[in-house]
Amino acid sequence: MAGGRAMSSYARGLRDGLPFLLMVLPFGMLFGVVATEAGLSLTETVSFSVVVIAGAAQFTALSLMNEHAPTAVVLASALAVNLRMAMYSASLTPHLGATPLWQRALISYFLVDQTYAGSMLEFEKRPNLSISEKAAYFFGLATPVCPPWYFATLLGAWLGAAIPTELGLDFAVPVAFLAMIAPMLRTPAHKVAAVTAACFALGFAWLPYNLGLIVGGVSGMMAGARAEIYFEARRKT
Repeated sequence: MAGGRAMSSYARGLRDGLPFLLMVLPFGMLFGVVATEAGLSLTETVSFSVVVIAGAAQFTALSLMNEHAPTAVVLASALAVNLRMAMYSASLTPHLGATPLWQRALISYFLVDQTYAGSMLEFEKRPNLSISEKAAYFFGLATPVCPPWYFATLLGAWLGAAIPTELGLDFAVPVAFLAMIAPMLRTPAHKVAAVTAACFALGFAWLPYNLGLIVGGVSGMMAGARAEIYFEARRKT
């Protein structure tokens, strides 16, 4: 019975994750094209996606590498872009922290914006799901997101310059983030963090090597944390 419920949760996650293909495929192909045009080999390009599996961080690192930025700046910028993963992990721990070690390892690897956003919405909508059902749903979401990301990167690397950049595949980046972030800005603290991060990132966009992203990300997290404390105190009074 428990196995049947887990399979049902997996199937539901797989179904809910299919729309993400509309973003994953063009985004992955775009990275493959840009990476090969930047001089990376086919193996290096695909390995980049398999190892890092974080589109925004990959594009950030690739852009800085093209600008011959210092290695420390490339690593710091990519890590800053991916700092949200630490918050995602902390947020998912109450739901998936009791899963077996091997599952936690896979969950940490497949933890991307799409799997996090979809899982949190599902877990809040169905609070009575068991640990196994929650894990199955997460892996169901990851199935149409992560493997297609590898395939799309490979396809883009193969096609290379045959796909003109004017095709507009980069539309997927802002659209995907807006679609995922907007429904999650439910609390005042979330909104404070988002607005602060955007304002600081834009205000410091003049910094070299995209360091404005680091300033924006850190500022947003600090503002969100302080706002959470403030609003929590207000609720208790």
